[in-house]
Amino acid sequence: MPGMIAFGRRWGIASDDLVFSGSFELFVRVLWWIWTLALYTLHKGKFDCSGGRVLHSYLVVLLVLLAFIILSLCAIVYVSAQGTITNPGPRRSIPVLVYVRAMLYVPELIWAILGAIWVSDDSRGCEPAEVGAVIAAVVASWILLLSTGVGVLFVFDPLGSRLPGPPSQEQLGVRDLESSEGSQLLSTARSVAVRVWESRLRLLCCCLPQDESHRAAFSSIAQLVSGFFSDTDLVPSDIAVGLALLHQEQDKKEQCRDPDEVLSHMRPFKLINYNLCAELEKAAHCMQFAIAAYGWPMYVYSNPLTGACKLSGDCCKTQSAEYDIVGGDNMGCHFSSILHSTGLQYRDFIYVSFHNQIYEIPFFVALDHKREAVLVAIRGTLSLRDLLTDLSADCENLPVEGVSGTCYAHKGMSQAAGYIYKKLLNDGILNQAFTIAPEYKLVITGHSLGGGTASLLAILLRSSFPTLQCYAFSPPGGLMSKALAEYSKDFVVSVVLGKDLVPRLSYPNMEDLKRRILKMVSNCNKPKYRILLQGCWYELFGGDPDDFPTEMDRREEELSQPLLGEETLLIRGSSSYQSLASEDSPVHCAHLPLYLPGRILHITEDGPSRRSCFSQVRYQAEWSSETAFRSVLISPRMIADHMPDAVLRSLNSMTQDRPFNLCPSSLSNSHLNVI
Repeated sequence: MPGMIAFGRRWGIASDDLVFSGSFELFVRVLWWIWTLALYTLHKGKFDCSGGRVLHSYLVVLLVLLAFIILSLCAIVYVSAQGTITNPGPRRSIPVLVYVRAMLYVPELIWAILGAIWVSDDSRGCEPAEVGAVIAAVVASWILLLSTGVGVLFVFDPLGSRLPGPPSQEQLGVRDLESSEGSQLLSTARSVAVRVWESRLRLLCCCLPQDESHRAAFSSIAQLVSGFFSDTDLVPSDIAVGLALLHQEQDKKEQCRDPDEVLSHMRPFKLINYNLCAELEKAAHCMQFAIAAYGWPMYVYSNPLTGACKLSGDCCKTQSAEYDIVGGDNMGCHFSSILHSTGLQYRDFIYVSFHNQIYEIPFFVALDHKREAVLVAIRGTLSLRDLLTDLSADCENLPVEGVSGTCYAHKGMSQAAGYIYKKLLNDGILNQAFTIAPEYKLVITGHSLGGGTASLLAILLRSSFPTLQCYAFSPPGGLMSKALAEYSKDFVVSVVLGKDLVPRLSYPNMEDLKRRILKMVSNCNKPKYRILLQGCWYELFGGDPDDFPTEMDRREEELSQPLLGEETLLIRGSSSYQSLASEDSPVHCAHLPLYLPGRILHITEDGPSRRSCFSQVRYQAEWSSETAFRSVLISPRMIADHMPDAVLRSLNSMTQDRPFNLCPSSLSNSHLNVI
């Protein structure tokens, strides 16, 4: 950090990122050199085949070439390991070493070609070991050359070319570029950044139709992503270092918490409102439908030994025409998995849709006779189209009658909720369901993307169905405005497990995470490779968090200021990579705060954060507030806790009959338990 300047441009790699890649290539090259030397020594004076003289010369030059490559790699690894992340001074010679190493690829390429020619033309009569050695050398050369080419493509930064303009402007901060030329330069740079990210999205989603809705989504997502990363000069390894340091700092603070403070949050079961247990049981029941909405992929994932066998006999059967299976399920596997997961019969389903486009996600409507409910279950993220819906994170007005205050919500999920809302009402789906079971109540559920969409759909349907309930599992944090969140507390319950990342995802939270990463990276005085090695060891094997020397206390006040005002290498240290953000940039428009929906039921593990793989997990649950989800918690479980099977497992462990059942049907000895 900042990105390395070489060949007249900035690259997506820093000068201290060459330690691991250089060490790996060095290891391969040393083994190759030793093997070639052994071959040459054993056959010296015995190259008596027709092409023996050429072979002798080939091996000698190969040994010399490999020796030069090894020396250059040793220098690169040694110099790259010097200094710290924000002190690249000791590594100022890295670009020169990279040029030297790049020059050595030319003779290596020529020698690989000559070796291939020798094998095809002059290898007759030579020993098989000699021919095989040359073939192996040629193949190894081509593999390393190809790997290098792929690596260059990965670290190529389309925005890394030198920005035009006089040197005096390059040395100025962004706030000083107030002239019309400076504003035009930044405007052009921002446009280039958006176009680059849009091109990346198009390439990633090349299999999707390039219609108007997809183009609009690409443009919206590109503006969001380019704006988020435009005011920093971080490379991916810097972000990895910041996350590793931040995780250990969070664990250290958690270990240092006062035991009395921890116990103050744990209340005896007899003092708990029993409504919590009832909500846990309802949530566990609804989660079965939310996980069923994912179809056969999640069913097979949750039942790896028996899932495929159970579905194989049902997938190709022709279902009765009276059941409306809409799109995306030609083989019937999705519907079969729903039947297995929910235990319902064919006749219990009113409508099942597997149609999937951007802003249009699958869902089904069924009669839940056990709970006497018309249940709408919405699928979470399972396709590239769903991911585009997730990333369409702009705010969109969502006016709701009777709600005081500004009403807005996540654009992608608001659009998806509107799509399902129209299907349910305009197509008469709910009317058909309540004609069959008029005394039933409406329940809406979903996980992740489905949970966020379910919450917004519940808000839209609330006026027509005043008694409806919604259970949103692991919904995204940046979902709805404060007014809508308060309004939804009467009928929406959000269930969050542990340190799940998604309920903590919002633009303000991500800005806070970026700032904390910058603070960690800019103040740590250890080499990057040591931090990454120690961080990987800590993530895999645990132990005590390392006490990395920092100057955080000294710079706490300075780092609380806006990023663009910092006199640090984070923004202004790279002469070829100016920040694209400015005061009048759309990035600095007030990003409207978004919140989790409804009441929040937070489930956490009861016990140490690290445990053996075979230990039995106990969970505890409590009502929480949205303030507990205003920052991202770094943990190995931040993704695992989001998986629907993990959420279902935690709910079942607290509601099913077990020796430590938290919600027993009888209250005998229940006061000994803690929730």
